[in-house]
Amino acid sequence: MASRQAEYQALRDKHVPRGAFHATPSFVREAHGAVMIDLDGRELIDFAGGIGVVNVGHSHPKIVAAIQDQVQRYIHTCFHIAMYEPYVDLAARLNELSPGDFHKKTLFANSGAEAVENAIKIARHATRRPAVIALQNAFHGRTLLTMSLTSKVKPYKLGFGPFAPEVYRMPNAYCYRCPFGLAYPSCDVACADHLEEFFVGNVAPEQVAALIAEPIQGEGGFITPPPEYFAKLQAICRKHGIVLIVDEVQSAMGRAGKLFAIEHWGIAPDLLLTAKSLAAGLPLSAVTGRAELMDAPHVGGLGGTFSGNPVACRAALAVLDVLLADKLLERAERLGQEIRRRFDALQRKHELIGDVRGKGPMLAIELVKDRMKKTPAADETKKVVQRCYEKGLVLIACGNFGNVIRTLMPLVITDEQLDRGFAILDEALGEVAAGR
Repeated sequence: MASRQAEYQALRDKHVPRGAFHATPSFVREAHGAVMIDLDGRELIDFAGGIGVVNVGHSHPKIVAAIQDQVQRYIHTCFHIAMYEPYVDLAARLNELSPGDFHKKTLFANSGAEAVENAIKIARHATRRPAVIALQNAFHGRTLLTMSLTSKVKPYKLGFGPFAPEVYRMPNAYCYRCPFGLAYPSCDVACADHLEEFFVGNVAPEQVAALIAEPIQGEGGFITPPPEYFAKLQAICRKHGIVLIVDEVQSAMGRAGKLFAIEHWGIAPDLLLTAKSLAAGLPLSAVTGRAELMDAPHVGGLGGTFSGNPVACRAALAVLDVLLADKLLERAERLGQEIRRRFDALQRKHELIGDVRGKGPMLAIELVKDRMKKTPAADETKKVVQRCYEKGLVLIACGNFGNVIRTLMPLVITDEQLDRGFAILDEALGEVAAGR
């Protein structure tokens, strides 16, 4: 009997463009918790989480129930035509829960990239300035503006130019590969102070509407700044009237052990962006920020036909209930401690692992050929990921060199599944290092 997987791979090759990348050759039949089952019945432990989208787990029963209840009521009216309660209720909750003791408002869109685009629009309208500063290793999306903000050229930008103007890129806080050749903490976080110097040779602060940054860079390799970094950036932005936008598309909703990753740095950004796990797999993103900024654009200047879809909003309200009322955030914190312990142990065992970094369960290992030279081990990383898949574990790589393996497993993963997943990763690292 022909494999259903093989059958659909042939159909995919015939009907879907090759540019739609896939990390594994699997087609999923069903998924629950932290396990996916493919069309041939093979079980896969999921350490990828749909690229950080299912923090509360695949098909969580409370999310499913909320979705079912909403679709029986109405699926779409368009918030700009006939408003509905879930949009307002969710906005109120995000305004209350997000960092900052000030009046906030929330706008909804469909994707992380749309949240970024709307945040830039709001900042430009409020400041009447055109320029935006992004960071090296950043990833903010695949639309024209967000692709321009994204750092890595291939595959995200190759052949898709020209890009949006007035985007400037500054070195970031990559402590393992410091762009200034310094070491923390003796560096005194010079990468943040560099912003003042950056204004001299790149763009005048009077022209800058916003600085956008991820608390933990996702596709860029889970690069995690030191504790003082964001407070320094924020102080400089405030000095010059620049809007600080924190992109939490991948890092929010418990992924870093707190509801919002930026809480680890103790600051409240002007605009905070969420998506991915916000609605547990339904398309929804949010821009939450200072009311005076959010209200700057004129009536009709913001919006979209499907933005803040009621079904997605109901799912997001259920996600917040699961994270907070069901104490999944506490589980995330404990999970992060356990994953860090396991990664540290793997680093001591395997010379391939040069660095371990991240916050909470949003952790990663950077693989290198030589620890002294820090030579990126991109080929070895691909082999480890492939070997893990063959053994029943789905992992995804990231980083500008493609040599970082990250953990985005659902926070509801069981101890047994976690044990099995790390056993597979340990085996794969050993086999690849041995050339097997």
